[in-house]
Amino acid sequence: MLKIYNTMSRKKEKFVSIEKGKVGMYVCGMTVYSDAHIGHARTYMAFDIIRRYLEYKGYKVTYVQNITDVDDKIIAAANDEGIDPLEYSRRYAERCFKDLDELGIGKADHYPKASEHIDEMIQMIQKIIANGYGYEVNGDVYFLVKKFDDYGKLSGQRLEEIKAGRIPPDGKKRNPEDFALWKKAKPGEPSWDSPWGKGRPGWHIECSLMSSKYLGNPFDIHGGGLDLVFPHHENEIVQAEAATGKKFARYWMHVGLLTIEGEKMSKSLGNIINVRDLLKEYNPEVIRFFYASTHYRSPPDFSRNVTEDAKKGLEKIHRAKDSLEKAGKEASGELKISGKEKNYFKKIEEFEKNFEGSMDDDFDTRGAIACIFDFVKETNKFLEENKKPSPELCKYAHDTLVTLGNVLTLFQEKKVVDEAILDELGKLIEKYGEAVQKKDKNLDKLMDFLIKMREKYRKEKDWEKADSIRAELKKLGFEIQDTDKETRWRIK
Repeated sequence: MLKIYNTMSRKKEKFVSIEKGKVGMYVCGMTVYSDAHIGHARTYMAFDIIRRYLEYKGYKVTYVQNITDVDDKIIAAANDEGIDPLEYSRRYAERCFKDLDELGIGKADHYPKASEHIDEMIQMIQKIIANGYGYEVNGDVYFLVKKFDDYGKLSGQRLEEIKAGRIPPDGKKRNPEDFALWKKAKPGEPSWDSPWGKGRPGWHIECSLMSSKYLGNPFDIHGGGLDLVFPHHENEIVQAEAATGKKFARYWMHVGLLTIEGEKMSKSLGNIINVRDLLKEYNPEVIRFFYASTHYRSPPDFSRNVTEDAKKGLEKIHRAKDSLEKAGKEASGELKISGKEKNYFKKIEEFEKNFEGSMDDDFDTRGAIACIFDFVKETNKFLEENKKPSPELCKYAHDTLVTLGNVLTLFQEKKVVDEAILDELGKLIEKYGEAVQKKDKNLDKLMDFLIKMREKYRKEKDWEKADSIRAELKKLGFEIQDTDKETRWRIK
């Protein structure tokens, strides 16, 4: 039974989708005025895993993530460069999504842009006004907050507290807590025609409109960063419900905000790390594994040390996966389990059950990773105790590990060895006095030959040559692991 922590109720609730077997999920997207940073990636990685697990459980997920391409920051940045704001936002949207794609974060089904839905936003604002929740003053349109009885139901803030923190009316708004639905055009800004004159929509209305358009009302899951609970998500709710008279979203999910070595990431501190810069230092899978190692509601703290720990942990998982893949290569036919292998088969079933148990508990990725490490330990023990394990059982274990790892975004990269590396392996064999066929480009044959050659030198106690082979293989990107039973290798 899947349970989700609902920000609205402040407790875990059993997840029941509106339509059986289907899930509609909306996540607030980026305001594309600069490159994607690792805080953005944290949020979209979390919801990628959530989507993947829902699909693993058999749901057909429709995932919508908007693009805010009309905004004060975009306009200011575009004006600084002397280009059209929409052209500026198009450029950065492409850059942002290219970086997230290279990081390995899955794509949404729809990426609606604010600028492409202006007419529909105007229609929603007209409905809000017609229903008595909005008013116009000299070309600006505001939401009448006190008219909505449940305002603050998501964030838990009372109207009196909100009033105290807002600027008093400036002659336009009736009340300090009222917020903009439509903004009158200013010189140098992009604008559209409306019943109230030229202008552009407020930030909050775009998500109310686009989530409703693509998913209907109500829909299952609305998500975003914790910083969006108030005012953005609070305002989304009242706009949508005031316009439609229907409930907006059923489950509200919020991601804990990433910190950098204990400090909030901010421009003023100069500690913002862009995704494209981090990818120059780390393999994308290492970054994804770092994100997955923290529960989505907790604030992950990024540091080089933590990322290095993620890298080491990931290498242990890959070693076990590669060993199972190699042991299961000759698998054919049905899975047949001998008496001595029944215990490992049980461990595979326990792994699957415990993994699902963790993920069913509000997508506890930290617990799921602990299950993977437990299984890696059992796998290493099994392979060391069984010189010739059942290929079918090893393939079954490998496939289970890959399937569950995929939920956490692991094992995406296809490890390919180019021909130049294969040539270098051939030269290495020849270097140690053995003939090798120049046309032989089979990686497994070449590596098995080198492992046997190294083993021969070890038996002869020629440690210099044995260590030299290991060191040269490491330079070529191969890891050698000696166990009591055998020597294993893998591509790093």
